[in-house]
Amino acid sequence: MSQVNLSSMKIIGITVRTSNAAGASGTDIPELWNRFISEGMLTKVTNRINDTIYCVYTEYEGDYTQPYTTLLGCQVTELKDIPSGMTGIVIPSGSYEQVTVTGNLMNGIVFEAWMDIWQRPLNRTYIADFEVYDEKATNVSNAEVTIFVGVQN
Repeated sequence: MSQVNLSSMKIIGITVRTSNAAGASGTDIPELWNRFISEGMLTKVTNRINDTIYCVYTEYEGDYTQPYTTLLGCQVTELKDIPSGMTGIVIPSGSYEQVTVTGNLMNGIVFEAWMDIWQRPLNRTYIADFEVYDEKATNVSNAEVTIFVGVQN
């Protein structure tokens, strides 16, 4: 883990409200991914900067044990002309702990990383955390995904 300062980013995508309680997120988030891919959401995002996919966790009701919103989408130049059924958000600038995981995405490497993050004594903001799926994540069996966890300075 290393701490980085990031500029704000605008993201447009589809959302689901979920929770880590009773395994809800283990069903809801994969269903969101399936919808994003099967309905070709990537190509529907207007003002898209590139094809990198962001999985953003935001609108926390408390900490990671409370309900939150997951948004799956792309970085955009502006939050205009948001397609019907999609949502636009701003990931705020600030300090983030950066965690990079590598391996087979089908083996739960990202979820395992989150379980480790939840156990760490981080001074989290619970405003926005996110995963980045860029060209390094295209090979599912040997992917690299970067996770950014919002922390207080």
